[in-house]
Amino acid sequence: MQTRIAKVLAGVVVSLPLLAAPVFSADSGGSSSGDEVKCNNGMVYNKKTKKCEPPKAGMIDDDSLYSAGRALAMDGKYDEAIKVLTLAADKTDPRILNYLGYSHRKAGRVLVGLGYYQEALRNNPDYTLVREYMGEAQLMLGDVAAARVQLSEIGKRCGTNCPEYGMLEQRIDAYLRG
Repeated sequence: MQTRIAKVLAGVVVSLPLLAAPVFSADSGGSSSGDEVKCNNGMVYNKKTKKCEPPKAGMIDDDSLYSAGRALAMDGKYDEAIKVLTLAADKTDPRILNYLGYSHRKAGRVLVGLGYYQEALRNNPDYTLVREYMGEAQLMLGDVAAARVQLSEIGKRCGTNCPEYGMLEQRIDAYLRG
């Protein structure tokens, strides 16, 4: 157990410089769906100016950075998502931390992802999507018991009918079936 905690802490230490590094996205999308706008050529949609702009720390609001980072993560562009999300001014925003964790986990850096999830939960213990993703990360490490703890926590917060509960329950069942 202490080894796992040490690994998670090491992952957090490794990830801390990423929170301060101003780098640029290389998104090649160009479509928009609903309220979410995807920009071309590494640009990020700024909700305030209603324009696609180069991502720069402090120049674009955190909500716009979150939307762009989340969209990149969902498109499987994990390293690009990390680059955009690290530009956020509020380094404690659980949404930002969640998708930093998600992107790192999906890029194969599971322990770094867990560190971001833990930080997000320190800021908002009721954020069930973080708990669902954390449970998936724990399954990637083979820790079914820890994933079940997250499933239980989700159940306490939103019941067994909420989407996050169902998703993690399915992931655990699939993991156990092999």
